[in-house]
Amino acid sequence: MEAAPDLSAVSALALQVDLLQLPPEIPAPGAPALRGVLDHLFAHWLSLPDTVALVSCLAQKAKANGMGGFTGGAMLPSMMMQGGANVPPLSPRSPRLSRKPSGVGGHPNRCASPLRPATARAVKEVIPQFYFRDGRPLPYEQKRQCISIVEQLFAGHSNGLRIQEFRMVTRELCKLPSFFTTVLFGKIDKDNTEFVTRDAFMDFWVNSNMMTMDSATQVFTILKQPDHDYLTKEDFKPVLRDLLDNHPGLEFLKSTPEFQERYAETVVYRIFYCLNRIGNGLLSLRELKRGNLLDSLQHADDEEDINKVLRYFSYEHFYVIYCKFWELDTDHDFFIDKENLIKYGNHALTYRIVDRIFSEVPRKFTSKIPGKMCYEDFVHFILSEEDKSSEPSQDYWFKCIDLDGNGILTHIELQYFFEEQLHRMECMAQEPVLFEDILCQLVDMIGPEDDTFFTIKDFRRCKLSGHFFNVLFNLNKFMAFESRDPFLIRQMREEPSLTDWDRFARREYIRLAMEEDGEDASNASGDVWDESLESPF
Repeated sequence: MEAAPDLSAVSALALQVDLLQLPPEIPAPGAPALRGVLDHLFAHWLSLPDTVALVSCLAQKAKANGMGGFTGGAMLPSMMMQGGANVPPLSPRSPRLSRKPSGVGGHPNRCASPLRPATARAVKEVIPQFYFRDGRPLPYEQKRQCISIVEQLFAGHSNGLRIQEFRMVTRELCKLPSFFTTVLFGKIDKDNTEFVTRDAFMDFWVNSNMMTMDSATQVFTILKQPDHDYLTKEDFKPVLRDLLDNHPGLEFLKSTPEFQERYAETVVYRIFYCLNRIGNGLLSLRELKRGNLLDSLQHADDEEDINKVLRYFSYEHFYVIYCKFWELDTDHDFFIDKENLIKYGNHALTYRIVDRIFSEVPRKFTSKIPGKMCYEDFVHFILSEEDKSSEPSQDYWFKCIDLDGNGILTHIELQYFFEEQLHRMECMAQEPVLFEDILCQLVDMIGPEDDTFFTIKDFRRCKLSGHFFNVLFNLNKFMAFESRDPFLIRQMREEPSLTDWDRFARREYIRLAMEEDGEDASNASGDVWDESLESPF
């Protein structure tokens, strides 16, 4: 056996000669004759039955592991455990010290290490999906309830629902104002079949996850064009047309289609005035969420008296806006110029502020005619003029007074506008007020962070911003505030929820109604109010 010399050499190093208890005639360790004795002993050991069984077992294990043979280093501990009971086994070799890894592909097999128990591979943590392109899917229970309601609403209509029958679906299932029926019906009935089937509705409202969206996102998705991420004024027209056709408070307008169109335009202009603060005519989802339009839409659907819906939809408010424009538009070409606007409010405004308005600094005109203001431009003007405490109005007038456009109002800019006010007071034989005194009042009124100038943030914190602007360019309101009209003060205390625009629109509507009836409306005009007057409407 060729491997015997190598194994005997290893055995000679590993075994202790003293433990063999050899007779005296055996050569001493290190003597040349000892090699033959050890070979003889090793050959005898290999012939023993236990040794033959051990070698056979090791050979089978080596073949099972894919190795062609076994090494002395792997066999040595077993030999010592079998043949020498007084010799402890060697410490298992650390995988890190192995010259040859035992794993497949040259990588150590950690599971085969005697120091680490063989365990199953750790399961990776599964992170649940948190982004859904079309919205989070509807929970099963909620989806089941929705399907049950759909089955009830579409029962008996195998061909689908017509638009009038679909109104119940819009209000009861979709929880949207009923005057969204037309636009929602059109979104689903893309082929203009005049029917909405159960399956088509399920695909649009349930399977596309419309139900999981918040109300603002639902309205935004329904109104916008497919390739847009914003709303335009045109997108609101189907909703206003549905409102005009079905709201009981607007039924009387059906006999005058031209005023239906003007009413719808005015509502849309008011919506964009309040919500589209950038003024680009493109209403974003964020702007829609920040506003109060959704509450107003629902209020208009629940309230039969449209005049009680003060935000956006009041017909009386439209009537006042349109009639005020018609009074100024003397040639009725539906445009007004500087000379027309200077007559507004009984010549309340100064020429300097009117010049700034027509320079289109606060807002670019949509009339596209130089020096001409159209109806939409006038809507923005009158809403800003009659309620200077609102944020859109503050932005409007701040830009007018900011002559250099640097975002701050200096004392020089304030003095420039007050000079004309002072001149008008002198012409009216009013006691003049020095600008230095007025400036102190303005600083105390607004409380700016820096007394040397005013910023738009200063006006956001102050409830008297309207009076600040009236001091500079509206003499009539300036004088009315200084006189402290007791009726106006009591009216504000009794109805604190009303805005300055709401109070103005109420007064003007009564005045205009009395003039149309041929009654004396002098007591209800301007800033003077007769407590005995009550609205006949």
